[in-house]
This record gives sequence, C-alpha cells and structure tokens, in this order.
Amino acid sequence: MTVVKAKKHLGQHFLADQNIARKIVGSLSPENTNVLEVGPGMGILTQYLFENHTLNTIALDIDNESIDYLKTHYPAFEKNIINADFLKSDISSMFAGQPFVVVGNFPYNISSQIFFKVLENKHLVPEVVGMVQKEVAERMAASSGNKTYGILSVLIQAYYSVEYLFTVHEHVFKPPPKVKSAVIRLTRKQNDSLGCNEALFKTVVKTLFNQRRKMIRNSVRPLIKEVGFSHPFLEKRPEQLSVEDFVEFTNVVERALKE
Repeated sequence: MTVVKAKKHLGQHFLADQNIARKIVGSLSPENTNVLEVGPGMGILTQYLFENHTLNTIALDIDNESIDYLKTHYPAFEKNIINADFLKSDISSMFAGQPFVVVGNFPYNISSQIFFKVLENKHLVPEVVGMVQKEVAERMAASSGNKTYGILSVLIQAYYSVEYLFTVHEHVFKPPPKVKSAVIRLTRKQNDSLGCNEALFKTVVKTLFNQRRKMIRNSVRPLIKEVGFSHPFLEKRPEQLSVEDFVEFTNVVERALKE
C-alpha cells in the first residue's frame, strides 16, 4: 500500500509538509513522555514521534486503511498502532492510568468533540498540541468580549491555558481543505477545583450561550424560572463574562436553586 485515500466522511486532510510536522511534534513539552496521537493517517507526525525514543507513543485511528498502512511502514511499533474510535475509547486506560499528552492533525469534523473528550479526562491530560480549523483555534483562544468567545472557549480555558501557535495554509494538505488551519497548544492549569460545582458550571455556560444575544437575566431562565435576586451579571450578555465570572455566577445560581 503506497497511499491512504483520504475519506471525506472521516474529515481527513493529510498534512504533506515535513517542516510543519516537525514543528508540531517539537511543540510538545519534553517532560511529558506518554503521547496519544489521534488520527495519524499516513503517519507524517507518527514518524517523528516513533523515532524519539524518549516518548512512549500510541497512534490511534478509526480508519482501517490507515492502520494497515502504519503497521506496514512501522512494523517495530505494531503494538502501539491501535484501530479504535477516539471518541468511544476509554483513553484513561491507554497508559495504565498514567498521564499522557494528546497530539494530532485532528479530523475537522470532530475536533470540538475531541476537546470535550479531553476535558472528561483532564486529570490525566497535562497538554494537547493539535491542528484544527483556524476558526476553531481562534474560538478556543478567544477572550471575553470577543464575538468568537463561546462555550468551547470557557470550558477549555477553565482548565487549560490556550496558545495559538501558528497558522497553516490549505496547500500543505492532500486533499487541501477549503479553510485555513492552525496549531494550538493547551497546557493544564494547576487547579484541582474551579471553586464551584463543576457539573453546574458546565450547565450554566451552555445554558447562557444557547441564548448568547440575550441578557443573562433572560438566558438563565431555563435554570431559574423566577430570578429573585439582583446581581450585576444579570444585565450582561454571556460573552462579557470571564471564566472567573462564570465560576462566581455558578455559585450564585447554586445558592438560588437551593433557596
């Protein structure tokens, strides 16, 4: 097998630029040695991960053709090449419960879901370095007050510092996507707790942004039918609230629900 055919239904666009591949792998922090690569495709990142003997790399792909290709080209790492769906896998057991970083040229059609899966395993994932659509990267890195700031921005930034590393143009992929891409790095914050009910925090963020153009006084009504308290945040819109503001407002909502 000489090439893997990119499959549209899997959101595959194979990176073909070796310099960018080296740059992505070089963006990983050296202290993290367990690496989970999501969607290796034809192995442009995998080759640099496997040749670094300080790393313990597992390459995970849902595409049978990619798996066959990788096992043919990297027979010494056959046990490290796994045919599975990242979104449905128990990734917490991949490295016997030890921390690991997530890296990849992420399939564009599931990139947001990949990050939500990382959040579910945030206690084990100190770092993520990945390629996504440029607009997704901008959304994740956006600060409050920005029109692209939303659910993904708040939930990710609650637990990770987000760095927009560099933009990648369409012509370095086969087939070229219709959008620009970007590489981002997420570094886990040293917070064991947000200082609020974290399940409610997630619900509050999603509820308020579901009606992002409304004042919070109105957008919070699916959670609290009658807002019987005053708070300055009630006269704002959700994109005006920082992560810390959302934590504070979650505590306000929790008290109101108990009353």
